[in-house]
Amino acid sequence: MKVNGQAMRTIWVGEDGETVLTIDQTRLPHRFEIIRLATLDDAARAIRTMQVRGAPLIGATAAYGVCLALRADASDQALEHACSVLLATRPTAVNLRWALDEMLAAVRNRPRGERVAAAYARAAQICDEDVAINAAIGRHGLALIAVIAGRKPPGEPVHVLTHCNAGWLATVGWGTATAPIYMAHERGLPVHVWVDETRPRNQGAALTAWELGHHGVSHTVIADNAGGHLMQRGLVDLVIVGADRVTARGDVCNKIGTYLKALAACDTGVPFYVALPSPTIDFTIDDGVGVPIEQRGPEEVTMMTGLTADGRLETVRIVPEGSAVANYAFDVTPARLITGLITERGVLPATREALAQAFPERARRSSSSAAVA
Repeated sequence: MKVNGQAMRTIWVGEDGETVLTIDQTRLPHRFEIIRLATLDDAARAIRTMQVRGAPLIGATAAYGVCLALRADASDQALEHACSVLLATRPTAVNLRWALDEMLAAVRNRPRGERVAAAYARAAQICDEDVAINAAIGRHGLALIAVIAGRKPPGEPVHVLTHCNAGWLATVGWGTATAPIYMAHERGLPVHVWVDETRPRNQGAALTAWELGHHGVSHTVIADNAGGHLMQRGLVDLVIVGADRVTARGDVCNKIGTYLKALAACDTGVPFYVALPSPTIDFTIDDGVGVPIEQRGPEEVTMMTGLTADGRLETVRIVPEGSAVANYAFDVTPARLITGLITERGVLPATREALAQAFPERARRSSSSAAVA
């Protein structure tokens, strides 16, 4: 995707062939800074502090975290330790566990002298696979946008509402929810994006708006609570969100507030789609009740960071001292509210049967792992 007109990915290996480079997303949208990850601790810190975020990018960063750990020590003990440290960084996104399982499978049975090279090779493959998967998601979602565009007067845009950031910043490239939007834009289909600000971390206002702007896509930032109003007034043609975890029966865990958008869409007859790569599907969890919901620190709610008139980044408190704060990072949207799941293998109904039929290899692998456990 593009930053200042230049194509790039969100994560890559530096010129030394070892150090990992990524965008510090905690500095966006006001500062564009590249950070270097040289150790396991660097990778774990980047995930934990949300310098990198989004389920697919978390998985890719964890994969490279294993590489960095093996550079220092390629023993079995170091490998197990690295996976344990990385797995503990974020509990909700299933891509993290998937990526670590992939890295273990790639290096565990190799001689120590071959492990580092094998690890870097598999991590690079995970990144390439993410880009390819998201491009396929984009093509399937593009077809949905094209159908709506065909019903509109010439030049009238298709209005898409998003929530949080499921853009290329959350992945290695293209994004999930934004992939159809970028492809529509590049195809010349008029498209406009309503961007939920997405409290408490403002990923929509800070990240989605930033990347859409750099790519030249028409967009408008709105308060989280405005989505339902826009749907009532006929100003939203479809909703496309991402996912951090999708259960076996099609329930979707995503950024807090997604459930409310789905309810509003259901009430107003607006199609509600979830764009997801297959590593996000967790066949080991039957429904949303079993998804661990991360509770993050109160400072994400009590504090906000912005750019002052004289160009300084300042963090200020917006909640009274002494007020209790709860910060649930995710909620679960039941499958019954979802119009369709946009995957790399097509647009699927949010059902157990459709997911298992589209991804039988993942369903079998999960069943085998559960049986062994």
